[in-house]
Amino acid sequence: MEARAYWTEGPGRGAVRTERLDPPGHGEALVRATVSAVSRGTELLVHRGGVPPGVAARMRAPFQVGTPPGPVKYGYLSVGVVEAGEAEWVGRRVFCLHPHQDRYVVPVTALTELPDDVPDRRGVLLGTLETAVNALWDARPLYGDRVSVVGGGMVGLCVTALLGRMPLERLELVDPDPARRALAAGLGAHGVSPEEASDDRDLVLHASASAVGLRRAIELLGDEGEVVELSWYGDEAVTLDLGGAFHARRLSVRASQVSTVSPHRAARRDAAGRRALAVRAAADPALDALLAGPTRFEDLPGLMTRLADGAPGACHLVTYAP
Repeated sequence: MEARAYWTEGPGRGAVRTERLDPPGHGEALVRATVSAVSRGTELLVHRGGVPPGVAARMRAPFQVGTPPGPVKYGYLSVGVVEAGEAEWVGRRVFCLHPHQDRYVVPVTALTELPDDVPDRRGVLLGTLETAVNALWDARPLYGDRVSVVGGGMVGLCVTALLGRMPLERLELVDPDPARRALAAGLGAHGVSPEEASDDRDLVLHASASAVGLRRAIELLGDEGEVVELSWYGDEAVTLDLGGAFHARRLSVRASQVSTVSPHRAARRDAAGRRALAVRAAADPALDALLAGPTRFEDLPGLMTRLADGAPGACHLVTYAP
């Protein structure tokens, strides 16, 4: 068998390559992709060649081949149908943390079945929704809190969608882009510009992947408030002014990252339980507002260039011919 996969060949350059695909063995499944999605933050860092060598191994995707800056096959938001392999899996619609590829063979343990109320296009959000679940476990928002999400990209919007179901006093999505702010109302939040954002916040989740966004997130905190940092900056240096009221007001900044289950839940939850919560969250039709495209798989190299140049859309879909 043959498969076609998207490879980053070097900074700013990508191509669709054909490769040999072995048939599935015991405990494996052959998946025919129907749709995948571009995770703009991490995938564009890989596309630009912005992954620091010192953390490249730690930040590997589950089925990544090669190493940045390339050639590397990278990605982790794929939905498809099992065509062959373990009999009980054949015909199931599944999500997998696999790069952009039209057919692939993986262990069935790497697959998550999609329920009927989660269509393929929304199923690609499972990886990001799982990141959002972990972020909320790290952040631990409380009843009646005043919470802001700074950055209305894919991660920020998924975090906002989950927070929008909670009994908060006021939830704000802070972003300079009016189109992103307009999505907030459908997710249970108020969309505001950085200049309009409310201060004295109990909690701020930062997902803009910019130093200016992180600085604004810290400014919005009330005394003893906390910023939960979801952005990965790659090789970009971030400068903060911690010489003002940061210490006097006892502010905090902490990281959240999905590769490890939050320590606040690790004693009672595992990655499978976290994924199950993401599947439940994906049943919400309001999340369809996050989806852009689709673009044909054959045109993915050009799409990556356009996204790197600033083309709009939080989560861009890639579709595959039957």
